[in-house]
Amino acid sequence: MQNPYFVEKLRSFEIKKRSISELLKDLKDTAYQGRKLGEAFYVWERMLKDEDTVIFLGLAGSMSTAGMWKIIKWLVENNYVDVIVSTGANISEDIYEAMGFSYWKGSTNIDDSELYKYNIDRFYDVFASEDDYRKMENLIMEFADTLPEGVYSSRNFLWKFGNYLYNKGINSIITSCYVKKVPVYSPAISDSGYGIALAHLKKNKGKLISIDATLDLEEIAKIIANSKKTGVIYIGGGVPKDFVQISTILAPLYKMLENRTKPHHYAIQITTDAPQWGGLSGCTLEEAVSWGKISDKALKVTCYCDATIALPILAQGIFELNIKRIPPLNFEEILS
Repeated sequence: MQNPYFVEKLRSFEIKKRSISELLKDLKDTAYQGRKLGEAFYVWERMLKDEDTVIFLGLAGSMSTAGMWKIIKWLVENNYVDVIVSTGANISEDIYEAMGFSYWKGSTNIDDSELYKYNIDRFYDVFASEDDYRKMENLIMEFADTLPEGVYSSRNFLWKFGNYLYNKGINSIITSCYVKKVPVYSPAISDSGYGIALAHLKKNKGKLISIDATLDLEEIAKIIANSKKTGVIYIGGGVPKDFVQISTILAPLYKMLENRTKPHHYAIQITTDAPQWGGLSGCTLEEAVSWGKISDKALKVTCYCDATIALPILAQGIFELNIKRIPPLNFEEILS
């Protein structure tokens, strides 16, 4: 009787001269999260080379304070990402550094009450100046004050802010997205410096700028509905991941489709959360198949790894491949 389980041999990792992309390809033949990191690289490469696939990046947490924001800019500038759905933190705390302020190597073994006395904010092992952080929030408030009162999608609000930053020479993530016409959504944008800035604007000047997350959901669903195929890269989970996932369910509302959902064809998830707690951040991509959010035929992989380890390694490997990619969709026509 032929053994159906011995299909592909594991290959022990050997030390030799190699590039990062070669390292990732070799890791794919090992085990545990090393294999998963290699598989994530494989899926990402396939996603980039599929000319019909619109690529979503779900960006959770506080990656910009960890020094990761220029990776996101690079992905945008090289057409490796078509749509970003982010926490407010990631697309505001990069502006802090883009304005010329610095993050500092800190420590977790510290008296935080002492940091408070010095107006120092701590992000795990990173320090920042509270005074400079307020200057970043004031910049957001100054921009918002240029807008007419009303209701905006976060994409519309951030598009206008990207233009504002571009004219000021502040080269942040949303500045690059403005230049490359990449839609950026932040459905929970008020849970960040943006929310503080808009609250100050309302209190100090009586001006109400409202960000409607329902508009975000509708727009993302329209993009998915009008895409031949979609792929997702989730750095962490939370609101960014869930918004991109549930938009597949809403997509048929905006375009006649064969099925009741429009599932993703490619999916990569980098997370440190676990599924047994029932939260969305740890929810497996396999579970999402039951909802119709991920295709049962999708190329998909979850790598359980700190994103500050996995993302730079994967992005450096992608850099070495030198893939030339043309965005597959005109978002202006869909979102106008």
